Amino acid sequence: MPMNNTPFLTMSLLLLLGLLWFDSFTGLDAATGKLASVPGLYVFGDSLVDAGNNNYLAISISKANYPHNGVDFPDKKATGRFCNGKNAADAIAEKFGLPLPPPYLSLKGPLKEEKKRSAAVTGVNFASGGAGIFNSSDHKLGQAIPLSHQVNHWLSIHQELTSQLGPAEAQNHLSKSLFAVVIGSNDLFDYFGSFKLRQETNPQQYTQSMADELKKQLKRIHDTGARRFLVIGVAEIGCTPGKRAKNSTAHECDEEANTWCSLYNEALVKMLQQLKQELQSSMTYSYFDNYRSLHDIISNPARYGFEDVTSACCGNGKLNADIPCLPIARYCSDRTKYIFWDRYGHPTEAAARTLIDLMLSDDSQYSSPLTLTQLISS
Repeated sequence: MPMNNTPFLTMSLLLLLGLLWFDSFTGLDAATGKLASVPGLYVFGDSLVDAGNNNYLAISISKANYPHNGVDFPDKKATGRFCNGKNAADAIAEKFGLPLPPPYLSLKGPLKEEKKRSAAVTGVNFASGGAGIFNSSDHKLGQAIPLSHQVNHWLSIHQELTSQLGPAEAQNHLSKSLFAVVIGSNDLFDYFGSFKLRQETNPQQYTQSMADELKKQLKRIHDTGARRFLVIGVAEIGCTPGKRAKNSTAHECDEEANTWCSLYNEALVKMLQQLKQELQSSMTYSYFDNYRSLHDIISNPARYGFEDVTSACCGNGKLNADIPCLPIARYCSDRTKYIFWDRYGHPTEAAARTLIDLMLSDDSQYSSPLTLTQLISS
């Protein structure tokens, strides 16, 4: 008896329709439905994306290479990430099928040449916990690597990449790669804590100078061949558990601190628009409004799967925010229900992944002028 071919025809038709459906989405590969290819990811910033560079700073106390950090990282390893597991930079790399960008300082040394050669192509993490746009006191005391020095480190990787691929292929590689920049919070914390700084300059002047200095560093990166930038704004740092805990009554956010964050983000948005005009078609970028996205998650946590949006998962005392996430601290049993990992407001892995999903969403309410998906397809 002949076999009935109808089910096979139906399956073929559905497969064809599926491929056409995938092809209709910007940034998706038509054959697989995966995000468009990004050959390399290069990360600049602070503790929100540090993968362990500070582990290699001899006298820095701004480290996270001890428990309970890393409790959800593979093998429960405390890698130097200020998180229970993987951070936002790791989540981006995974979305694009890339290896986790290793910390730049882990690639230095006579026995690290092969690892450095490989990472130069797929991506490197230059971020440093405590780093700022300015060369602050943390740098002078050996506590962190400021942005200008991170860019210096990038120049070393750029040289390695060019040596491997040749100038033309290196330029092609860099034009398709993603350069992520997550920095600014520590400069604002410095301003809050410095009577001298607040006497010398008002908040508008200070936040504008932050944007101006960041512009210089972005141009340095651009001059090496970088074309696609993901720039993440400063979040509501007045709503971190540590800030809330200082409000002894209602544990409300520190609105003055949040106002200064808004001032910086406004200056940042204008600066990026100006930089794009100056560089014209040689630069594309996505600005992600971390402030508004976090505000919306805090305002409606259940929508995003969270339950506690005020306390630290790891710590002790009021809002679990009296101490940092040290080995003597206690930590929550279900990290997926908390936004904040510690008193400083570092996100849990679950929160970091939620924010990356928002960056990649077709909904552009938090991203401008392009979403991250549109950026890597441009």
